[in-house]
Amino acid sequence: MAVMLSSGSLLDFDWYKHPESREVFSSVINRDHQKLKTFGLLEKPANVSPYSPEEVRYKLFVVGKTGVGKTSTVAKLTGNEIPKTHNETAGIQTSTTYWPGKITQLNKQVMFRLQFWDAGETSLKKLDHIVPACTEKVDGILFLFSIVDKSSFDDLHQQISRFSSANDDIIKIVIATKCDQHAHCEVTQRDIRDFENNWKIPVLKVQNIPDSSQPDFSEVSRLLNIICEYLWYRDLILAGKVTKGGAVVGRRPQPTASTMEKYV
Repeated sequence: MAVMLSSGSLLDFDWYKHPESREVFSSVINRDHQKLKTFGLLEKPANVSPYSPEEVRYKLFVVGKTGVGKTSTVAKLTGNEIPKTHNETAGIQTSTTYWPGKITQLNKQVMFRLQFWDAGETSLKKLDHIVPACTEKVDGILFLFSIVDKSSFDDLHQQISRFSSANDDIIKIVIATKCDQHAHCEVTQRDIRDFENNWKIPVLKVQNIPDSSQPDFSEVSRLLNIICEYLWYRDLILAGKVTKGGAVVGRRPQPTASTMEKYV
């Protein structure tokens, strides 16, 4: 599923700044309001009010060449410390984060549970079970490249073709990493614009600075909002609530067998 959305068309990207969101965000953000709380596999945010948001769960597969910053990007999106040195991920590593969102048209609060699946390139090549495990019942794939490594950008075409198809129901998002290293940039803004125009896949940007004293919560919130917005849009399409490029109507589809059979 290749599609380009206008940011903020479904979710209120500034909702975390509003007083009405303070209670629900206090369950996922540390007291300094600069970093996400970390959650283990079986952990979840504490209920902060009798009207807890509906929880929706998604599985995301993180893809990219060795060294592009997959692990550090996932760490940033899940409130974990960004590693200072590079060590290739052995096997599969899963990380979970929670992000509250407000569906603008419905005036509805939703708690997005995002589980990121990260696998090292060596493991993907050598172990036959890794790819099926990561792609089974996956809702979206994040394709990563580094702006300081042109070959990782050129490799996107192969990665997208390998792990997805044009007619699947998986959302696809590309993330440009290491965007703080402008002096060493090998991928231009024109390269990125041309890619978006040709592939109809959005390219997000992230800095991978291993310094917890310089948190950028606005960057993290924007990334998570965009990812969640695409996932919500996908669910609406699967339930026939919207056609690609059409108007959004109705509630989020319930994941019933009849719904999936009718619209997939």
